Amino acid sequence: ITKNRGELGRSPNIVLIMVDDLGIGDMGCYGNDTIRTPNIDRLASEGIKLTQHIAAAPLCTPSRAAFMTGRYAFRSGESYLQVLLFLGGSGGLPPSETTFAKRLQQQGYTTGLVGKWHLGVNCEQRGDHCHHPNQHGFSYFYGLPFTLFNDCVPGEELSLWLLAALFLLSLLATAVWYLPFKLLPTWNCIIMRNQEVIEQPMTVETLPQRLLAEAEGFIKRNVDRPFLLFFSLAHIHTPLFNNPAFAGKSLHGRYGDNIEEVDWMIGKITETVDSLGLANSTLMYFTSDHGGHLEEADSHIGQKGGWNSIYKGGKAMGGWEGGIRVPGIFRWPGRLAAGRVLDEPTSLMDLYPTLKHLAEDTELDGHDLMPLLEGKVARSQHEFMFHYCGVYLNAVRWHPHGSKFTPVHFFTPNFSPPGAGGCYHTKICQCFGEHVTHHDPPLIFDLYRDPSESHPLTPATEPRYAEILEQTAAAVERHRGARSDKQVKILWRPWLQPCCGTFPFCGCKEDTISNN
Repeated sequence: ITKNRGELGRSPNIVLIMVDDLGIGDMGCYGNDTIRTPNIDRLASEGIKLTQHIAAAPLCTPSRAAFMTGRYAFRSGESYLQVLLFLGGSGGLPPSETTFAKRLQQQGYTTGLVGKWHLGVNCEQRGDHCHHPNQHGFSYFYGLPFTLFNDCVPGEELSLWLLAALFLLSLLATAVWYLPFKLLPTWNCIIMRNQEVIEQPMTVETLPQRLLAEAEGFIKRNVDRPFLLFFSLAHIHTPLFNNPAFAGKSLHGRYGDNIEEVDWMIGKITETVDSLGLANSTLMYFTSDHGGHLEEADSHIGQKGGWNSIYKGGKAMGGWEGGIRVPGIFRWPGRLAAGRVLDEPTSLMDLYPTLKHLAEDTELDGHDLMPLLEGKVARSQHEFMFHYCGVYLNAVRWHPHGSKFTPVHFFTPNFSPPGAGGCYHTKICQCFGEHVTHHDPPLIFDLYRDPSESHPLTPATEPRYAEILEQTAAAVERHRGARSDKQVKILWRPWLQPCCGTFPFCGCKEDTISNN
């Protein structure tokens, strides 16, 4: 889109909005009639809604790496572990990777990221910031270099304790694991402005208001020049917020309250763009990094994870549709027709080539969506999509010309208890050993006739059964030839831990008065 100048005679502004762990069934424009999302619905009615928008991974870190680079996460090593578990680790998006933010920055854009990053900070020593947003094309960063998690709120601990136990494949020295988790609230629950830690531990209660103010402020400061804003919300990942202005207002408890708060925040961003006269010169995009976390619930708050509509599975469940099908909305008044619905397969990885028309870049897995969005072509360029569960190729989606979508699953997670729709005993599904069932032949589904993936196809029910297996097997061989053996280093390294003060005695609070 940067080749197309808006009504101001300059390159268009770009506002990207990503919600964390949002289920595709949580919004009115995607079929929810009990949670109020008028502002998200308005974006859809004034723009284009994608119904087959697919995340490149069902978990935060690999999905976001693919989103930023237009490439499957394995190419940069980010699929080797499902998520980064430590802020004080050397893993992250490698400095050698090129993001769409860096490309736009080179084109003269002012670029900003407000909110969640979760793609690493340091490599060799505290302060080298090799993985930091500033090194990946964002000239301004305010937000969470890590992620929001339960340990950031007293009384809601356990989430990363559980994840660490599940990902720990061999016994490690007790101190190496105990110390970083014992002090998680202080060391990992932080806010940075550019490369400075300005709050440690962060005050979670006021985080949404501060992120919104920063995003609005970035737009207002850059009204006279082309800008890219990536507004990466801390919602709807747990712990859920408990803002008095929204508490008890929805029909779905605290989770519904949080969705309605998200909608209000998106309305404020849209209002800021429109009130400054930037609507016709600004591409707005709305999505989620992956599907909702079905297993997130407790007796006190109730359901804390999202609803993935009629689709099977959710967060961390490999290629099951509920974990990778996400909302996708584009709005650009005067350029994109309002109210259109696209049923073609698209990917979060498509943002990179769409924003930059980077046909000359090698090894891109995404495709430029502008011809599809503008109605110049009717068909997506995605014939095959590959879905991972951790490091393992879990499923392949085939979309032959003029035909249906057929996901092919090589293995599936074992739900617990048996017959449930998720891994409720462990709270998150795993991708190996006794946690999965391998299928030979693979399971094949017809998403048009069976969107819940409940009835596997057979040679008797699908005339092209053998062809589907043959075509996907060939596609897998080609895909595996491009795989990388890069690995993310996940162990906690205290010398890499960001800190305001003298490590390990970290602690500071943001001076919100002087910053507003």
